[in-house]
Amino acid sequence: MKLIYKDISKDSSGQVTLIPEDGEDLWHTFNLLQPGDSLRCTTLRKVQVESATGSVGSNRVRTTLTIGVETIDFDSQACALHVKGRNIQENQYVKMGAYHTLDLEPNRKFILGKRCWDTVHLDRINIACDPSQNADVAAVVMQEGLAHVCLVLASMTLIRAKIEVQIPRKRKGHTQQHDKGVEKFFDSVMQAIMRHINFEVVKCVLLASPGFVKDQFYDYLFSQAVKTDNKVIVENKSKFLCVHSSTGFKHSLKEVLMDPAVSARLADTKATAEIKALQDFYRVLQHEPDKACYGIKHVELANESDAIDTLLISDALLRSQDVALRRKLVNFVDSVKDSGGTVRVFSSMHVSGEQLGQLTGIAAILRFPVPGMSDCEDSSDED
Repeated sequence: MKLIYKDISKDSSGQVTLIPEDGEDLWHTFNLLQPGDSLRCTTLRKVQVESATGSVGSNRVRTTLTIGVETIDFDSQACALHVKGRNIQENQYVKMGAYHTLDLEPNRKFILGKRCWDTVHLDRINIACDPSQNADVAAVVMQEGLAHVCLVLASMTLIRAKIEVQIPRKRKGHTQQHDKGVEKFFDSVMQAIMRHINFEVVKCVLLASPGFVKDQFYDYLFSQAVKTDNKVIVENKSKFLCVHSSTGFKHSLKEVLMDPAVSARLADTKATAEIKALQDFYRVLQHEPDKACYGIKHVELANESDAIDTLLISDALLRSQDVALRRKLVNFVDSVKDSGGTVRVFSSMHVSGEQLGQLTGIAAILRFPVPGMSDCEDSSDED
């Protein structure tokens, strides 16, 4: 993300001009947008045109519109962001108050205005515009006949390809059909890797599977690369890492990223930091339950005592349209930082974020037990 201009006054109102560069920047933008914001960018609009003879036709014209944001839709597969609202500035083609949907795309500049830029929004802009945050990881999670090629970005996990190939069973004395099926499967996975993984950006490619499938594919990949003189694969051999997973589905990425060998390799990526924070929370909850809690009421009680050492919060919660709830959550974040604690904002597009969402979306590791907080597992319905 490129920050072109920032003008935020003392009362926290103002606007920023940004240029998203990829799908992940659009995800950051999705988390910045809220109903009531103003959004300005170029767009195409179909307009009625009356000729000198009185006939009416329609043309698509490019114009710049400013809308008051009402609804926001993010398509994670297509990495497209659609923002709908009413026009709030005079325009020669669009009447004031008329509805329009702005489509935000990579490399298209936009201006976002807010009545109040809180610390969570400002932190997200700093993260999105920091090049060091783009330490990308690719993963191929597979089992015999099934593979998912994923990109593990700083804030989301994208499935770039799903490969399914029917592999005949091995039969005594007749293994040719099975071997051909396996070769066809491995070739399809190799082609998907070449098509969807940019080795100039990716720092590590994880090959994960139950059993020996990953090892067989690793051998096949590099033997084929040598045969076909595929320099991209050969030159990036050191980036490939074979690890165990229980299945070939996306949810197995969680256990893959927890692997100590993987954690050591990816020590500087946000995805691993999230996984480690969640792992630490579960460990504390199991061994010292008085020093871990989850749910808004329990976290609020812990925050009042300045007891929070690490706050884990889902970005899905921070996108809440309930103004009072969002203000309370932002106060949690600011309070924990002011008292020297750590705040981890989990992406709901990550496996770890999905898991935190099942725990109400907010949890905390405490410095000391808080009197009056019974069992943290006994969350109320309101949480």
